[in-house]
Amino acid sequence: PQLPHGHMPLPSFWKVVEDALQQSGAQLRAFCQAFETVTPSPGAQPLTPAEERKVLSLVSKHGPDKLYQVTSNISGSRDLDLTLLRGQIVALLQSADTKGNTSRWLVDAGGPRGFVPAAKLRPY
Repeated sequence: PQLPHGHMPLPSFWKVVEDALQQSGAQLRAFCQAFETVTPSPGAQPLTPAEERKVLSLVSKHGPDKLYQVTSNISGSRDLDLTLLRGQIVALLQSADTKGNTSRWLVDAGGPRGFVPAAKLRPY
């Protein structure tokens, strides 16, 4: 059987292959991001004793209505961003960053303080 691009000069053929691979890669990344945002997180996961102590200290410092649970892993990319694991509990300090951006919240992670995407937090 004849390949669809078999008549092309080699450099052009490789360009077609490369473009197809890049497009597939982009689709895969988009799919992974969509999957992360729609995957329902299981109910509150049991906390380790260390996490429990941290939560109690956050409650006593900030009050129970300020506690949020991280719904998926967060890897901080900018200065002052926190890197947190799904299931961690944090306390909300401010529902905006220093520039007033409300999609990044300032939180206390029981020691380190920094910014996280608001979309990856849910009330605990």
